[in-house]
Amino acid sequence: MTNGHARLFVTLWPDEPVRASLRAYRNDWQWPGSAAAVPGAKLHLTLHFLGNQPIALLPALEQALAVPFTPFDLGLGTPEVWSHGAAVLAPLVTPQDLLDLHAALGQALQRVGIALEARPFRPHVTLGRHAGGAVPPAAPAQIAWPVTGYALVASQPGHGGYTVLRTYS
Repeated sequence: MTNGHARLFVTLWPDEPVRASLRAYRNDWQWPGSAAAVPGAKLHLTLHFLGNQPIALLPALEQALAVPFTPFDLGLGTPEVWSHGAAVLAPLVTPQDLLDLHAALGQALQRVGIALEARPFRPHVTLGRHAGGAVPPAAPAQIAWPVTGYALVASQPGHGGYTVLRTYS
């Protein structure tokens, strides 16, 4: 958080067992020399990227994001390498509860004056960047993620870490 602003996103933040499964699966990929694997502590599924927002907005934002939530199960298992070089793991099937949560959070963000991204929601966990030519493991991924909440997270400039500002369940 710098200059009175924070780079924010709303995310599904995995617990340690899910994070360990994601790390293990990421480590089984064949990565080209140009690839940068996402560090294990940064693995997550972004629901909404908010960009740089005034820190003064945080109290209203934290309150607005407390939307009704029903826990659900998410099965990750579809590896993809996108045209811009991101290696991702997507859901086998996107649960309606995930789409409902994304929509409810979008409405909450709009109520506090935050514009939503124009691109469509494509749920995924990014495993690597600059990964054109990366090859996923031959064995399919079958990562079961019991989603029990979501989080408001700030990206720290410079050292590139993430700080969970608030969790919701």
